[in-house]
Formats: sequence, structure tokens, C-alpha cells
Amino acid sequence: MSSKVFSWLPPLLVLLMAAIVADGLTPTAAAAFNENYAVQWGADGYHLVDHGTEVNLAMDQSSGAGFRSKSTYGSGFFHMRMKLPTGYTAGVVTTFFLISQPENGEHDEVDFEFLGDKDGKPITLQTNVFVNGQGNREQRLHLWFDPAADFHDYKILWNPYQLVMFVDDTPIRVMRNLTGVVPGYEFPAKQTMLVRASIWDGSDWATDGGQAKVDWSKAPFTAGYQGFDVDACATDDGDSGSGSATPCDSPALWWNGDEYRNVTDAQREAYEGAKKYMYYNYCMDTVRFNNHMPPECSYDL
Repeated sequence: MSSKVFSWLPPLLVLLMAAIVADGLTPTAAAAFNENYAVQWGADGYHLVDHGTEVNLAMDQSSGAGFRSKSTYGSGFFHMRMKLPTGYTAGVVTTFFLISQPENGEHDEVDFEFLGDKDGKPITLQTNVFVNGQGNREQRLHLWFDPAADFHDYKILWNPYQLVMFVDDTPIRVMRNLTGVVPGYEFPAKQTMLVRASIWDGSDWATDGGQAKVDWSKAPFTAGYQGFDVDACATDDGDSGSGSATPCDSPALWWNGDEYRNVTDAQREAYEGAKKYMYYNYCMDTVRFNNHMPPECSYDL
């Protein structure tokens, strides 16, 4: 590389950068949105604004917005950085999720759903898992930080062994694949899934059971998204041309390796600590299920 590139830098920094380049450790640039994702709705230049490595989704009374991955995936460690709308956000639902296609009543789905609230009330994070069209696995918590104040990482590890949902590096939901071991146990293992994200009007249910509605005088409600790299096994060429030649359950894929087949001791401890922020867990709702609890409720971790 020509020394002219570094001519304006301090000598010590020149040496450091030259060493990094020589070792092949040049940092990889963040993926642009359109490398792995495409607009799904709100493609008018206002409701979804593409800044390259950051996208803003806005909702007003005329529309919300959403995007999807160009490929479907069979396993992976999915991640998105999000900053949620601020202020009065009752009725506003902001999401990051995986979902199989088509959505025909027998789909699989793994949801991060952020439910807005009135001024002074904390945003709720609701997670849910659907298997073969059957959901009703909601968990709700108030996070230990304000998710509208800054960007945070939201991650989904999905492999043949477990499903783990993370906020930053803290597991907040863990589901083991006990299919065939526990009668009636269901795990999302058979269907491939898209990555999707959206902002939309959930006035009929999202806040206080639908009693607090979206206040359109506060619109637009805007969410930020970053982190458009995808560490996952693409199962089709789709729009991205990135179909994988490696089976998605292969141990050669790093997210299927031994260290990702169960949570670590440190993750288990963090997971137990995060439970104190949870205020609704379907596995505790004996009235809803008439004391016939779903089988996974007896097999946490």
C-alpha cells in the first residue's frame, strides 16, 4: 500500500495501521442494508429511509414500514441493533423476528416485539415462539435500560439444539430442542425462516390490553436499525444469491458447534438474573391453560 495513504497520520498510528494491513486484519466494513435485506412495505422514501448501514422505520397514520431478508435460513446466530421510538408510544409495536414462509397457519416464528407505552411508563419487550402455527408462548419483561435511549443488540441463536434469545449478551429466553424426548414437545426445527423487522399500529392489543391507543398527534414514531450482516445458513438463492452448499444442521457451521449446543454457566447465571425483570410468563399462567401446561414449561434449559 502506498505511503501516501498514511501521509497525514501521526507516525505511531501509521506503523500500527501498516501492521494491521500486513497481517490481513483490516476491519471488515459493516454490511449495507441492501446487501442482505429488502424493503417489504413503506417503500416511499419516507416511512423507510435507507442510510446504508442504518435504516429508519417510521409510522404515521398513513402507514408503517417493514423489511425482510433476501434469503431464508435454516440455522444461524441472527442479530439486529435497534433503537426504539421515544416519548408517548402507546399502541406502537416495533419488531425483529424470524418467520417461515408462507404464513399459512402452520408457520414457525420467533419474535422480539417491543410494545410502546404512555409517557413515563417503560417499554415492554414481549417474546413469543410459534411452532406449526401454534403460539401462545408469550413472555413479557421490562428491560434494565431504556431501549429508546440508544442502540442495543438483540440476538437469536437458532440451531438444531437450542433457541436462545439475547438482549446484548444476556440470555432472556432459552428453549432446548427436546423433540422426540418429551411427549408433545414442539421446537421450531423443520421450517426455514426469513428475518423480518417492522413498525406498526397495535392499538387493539399492545398497551393495557388495547385500552391505550396510538396518539397520532405524536407521530411520526421512528425506530432505528443497524447491523445488517447475517451469520446464518441460507437455504435458497433468493434475491441474494447466497444459498449455502453446507447442510444447515452441519457442525461445520460455527453456530452449530459444541460451544453453542447449550448455554454456558455464565450465560445460565445471567439468564437467571434477567428473570427478575419478567412480569408475565405463559408457563406460570395456570388459569389460561386450565392447569394443563405446555410440556416445555417443565423443561427450562
